[in-house]
Amino acid sequence: MTVGDMAGEINEGSVPAYYREVYEAIRCRTDEKVQLEVFQKLLQRTNLSKPTLNQIAEHVDSPDGFLSKLSFYKGLALIALAQQGKQPTPKLLENCIQEFPKPQLGEPRELSALRMQPAQDDVLTISQTLDKLLSRDTVRVELIPEKKGLFLKHVEYQVTSQRYKMSVYRRYSDFDVFHEVLLQRFAYRVVPALPPKRMLKGVLTSVSEREFIEGRRRALSRFINLVARHPLFSEDELVKTFLTFSGSDVQTKLRDTCKKMGDEFMTSRTATQAKEYLPADIQAQFSTSRELIRNIHNSFQKLRDRAEKMAERSKENATDLLMFGRELSTLGSDASPLPSLASSQSTWGTLRQSLKSLSVEFTVLSDKAAQQGRREEDDVVEKLNFFLDLLQSYRDLCERHEKGVLHEHQKALHKYSVMKRQMMSTTVQSKEQASVEQLESRIVQQESAIQTMELRNYFSLFCLHQETQLIFTYLPITSHILGAFVNSQVQGHREMGEVWNELQPRLGCLFGGESGLKPPI
Repeated sequence: MTVGDMAGEINEGSVPAYYREVYEAIRCRTDEKVQLEVFQKLLQRTNLSKPTLNQIAEHVDSPDGFLSKLSFYKGLALIALAQQGKQPTPKLLENCIQEFPKPQLGEPRELSALRMQPAQDDVLTISQTLDKLLSRDTVRVELIPEKKGLFLKHVEYQVTSQRYKMSVYRRYSDFDVFHEVLLQRFAYRVVPALPPKRMLKGVLTSVSEREFIEGRRRALSRFINLVARHPLFSEDELVKTFLTFSGSDVQTKLRDTCKKMGDEFMTSRTATQAKEYLPADIQAQFSTSRELIRNIHNSFQKLRDRAEKMAERSKENATDLLMFGRELSTLGSDASPLPSLASSQSTWGTLRQSLKSLSVEFTVLSDKAAQQGRREEDDVVEKLNFFLDLLQSYRDLCERHEKGVLHEHQKALHKYSVMKRQMMSTTVQSKEQASVEQLESRIVQQESAIQTMELRNYFSLFCLHQETQLIFTYLPITSHILGAFVNSQVQGHREMGEVWNELQPRLGCLFGGESGLKPPI
């Protein structure tokens, strides 16, 4: 019988405490196994002969370079037998299944230095660049054209993922449920907020409704793109379901998927070891990063407000230029007869005939200014809003951490201290044994709850540390925004300048005649 065949015969309770302490000291942080290389280092400490060591290693199962907990325990037992001068074979081990011999390996805490962590165990660091994040997916959210102009009970969107090369149809309520389950699954991550829900009372053709729906479409687009590009969300089944499921009830599908998976704490391999990965000054780092990101958020809000005003001014300029041209046209179209005195001494009659044609150039100028406004809105304001949505979701995450798991942990500790005082009081008063045992049971349950909350608190900090890195990974988007701003201004001024330059010689011809009026160069 091999060690592997005997794996089911070990009772965890029969394993000596020393075995468990050694196992905890040298096992991998992220799972329940011991690396073969670490076990071989442990063998070198035994001072046993090389043939004996080879014999022990031969009888210990280590598939894929790892020992399971049971294989490791049996490896320790074989070492102990060999140190007693006995033959380290599974057959001899069968006789001591109920009472394992203790190997001489030293204090367990000294053995922790043998533990090796593979490079990929640096799970706290997010190795991403902005370009990698942006290239994960681009999702278009468009209002379905055939719904325009109708009295609507709902607005429907076509959601198209570049990554999955699919288009699906979603309502706002679908986004709402998706956001809900995303928060349930990733409560300790930056989940962007949805635009506010609003019941549509008017029709789509009204200006206010049209502006509201367009603003909401833009916000939904920013939301889904931030989610689809998140390093963790982008690989999750929930996101894939939302972007690809074309069945009749996506909401039920999303909720069922979430129930099957549970929240991130329950499924993450690092959740219970999060404390081990965190730096000692994690709270100080968190406070410093939070303050810096708050300042960045405030500055970007001011930049966005100014960019919005510039875009609005470009649109107003477009309206003013159009109206200016129309007034010239109205002036030139006036067919009222001139008085005899004016007609003999003035060229007005000739000039006003030419003014009407100038409205064409001013209409072109108006179109160029309107295009400039749209560029500033689409390329600058929208990029600023995209980053602001991410920054706001980080602030929301910080509040969830403080008001959620951290607050619940503190409440649980307070409740525990109250119960302990009750226990002491009850014991002193020597009340009925049943009530004492009941209180003891409640205290044990509370201790378990506190332990779980403490683990969740550290995992929340772990996630916060990663999400902070994500914010800083996104910060270079500032260069994208500035580039878009400069390019929009260069293009707008060039296009407007070309029209003004074409208009200038025409004015020279119109006013250059006998009056000698020429536009200044």
